[in-house]
Amino acid sequence: MPKITISDFNYLLETEMPWALEVGLSLDSLGDGQAIMRLPFDENMLRPGGTVSGPTMMMLADANMYAVVLSLIGIVKLAVTTSFNINFLHRPSPADLIAEGRILKVGRRLAVVEVTIHSDGHEEPVAHATGTYSIPPDR
Repeated sequence: MPKITISDFNYLLETEMPWALEVGLSLDSLGDGQAIMRLPFDENMLRPGGTVSGPTMMMLADANMYAVVLSLIGIVKLAVTTSFNINFLHRPSPADLIAEGRILKVGRRLAVVEVTIHSDGHEEPVAHATGTYSIPPDR
């Protein structure tokens, strides 16, 4: 059972990360070491050439990683990204982006997470990210 609820995470977004709500980021589901998030499509996400920008997908992946980590350790505001890698696999469709994240390993001080991002309605992933979060010792 996750250590936080969807409501807990949404409250954290509302109070600590209002930029996430401004872009419409939402947590669709949360499990023990798993999270699915949605980012609604908006024309402002597009880069020259008409594709969704890399920074948009990176933001979604990192926010998803945060939800995955908090599902295991509870609300720990100072759990922070220490490394992040992303591979862009296919051109995203102009549709909502859906991020599915899962824990790969969690220890006392570090958590390693992977996230796969899809364009809504398409099976092929558009990006795959991995990241490591630092967990403060005094949590």
